Amino acid sequence: MINEKRSKEDTFRIINAVLLSLAGAIAALLITGTIFGLVRSPASGTALTLGRSLPQETTAPLQSDDIRIFSGLERIRIPLSDSSVMVLSLAFPYSATDIAFTEELAAKINDLREIARDYFSSLQQADLVQIDEEAAKREILRHFNANLRLGHITVLYFSDMLIID
Repeated sequence: MINEKRSKEDTFRIINAVLLSLAGAIAALLITGTIFGLVRSPASGTALTLGRSLPQETTAPLQSDDIRIFSGLERIRIPLSDSSVMVLSLAFPYSATDIAFTEELAAKINDLREIARDYFSSLQQADLVQIDEEAAKREILRHFNANLRLGHITVLYFSDMLIID
């Protein structure tokens, strides 16, 4: 009985020693990794790869001058005050590297469409034939930028402007 009790105590001590050693090794790895991460330069690339390495990225990274055309407003159908309908497509350049502004544009598509709709809906077909397109663009652009918080639009294009009786 005494030998059996002593054997259980020895087994318990061995298990305790192994678990404490494992915990110590994990703590040492965490401390070493943290120090390595703090000292290592972020531009130095991958430090450790387990398994097969991934193929290199084949698409070009976004450059600071990566300008794209936002055409997410698509065609806007605007009922005019004289029962005719205007079909308008708006587009504008934006920087694809400005992720926050790009996300804001995507979130505010309906607001931007409504601004354009409000601007033209009070006009009649005869007014649109003689409209100063540049003045209309400036006014809509002013309203767009007043609605945006994370960036601004500098140029606005009317890619389609049709009037249907």
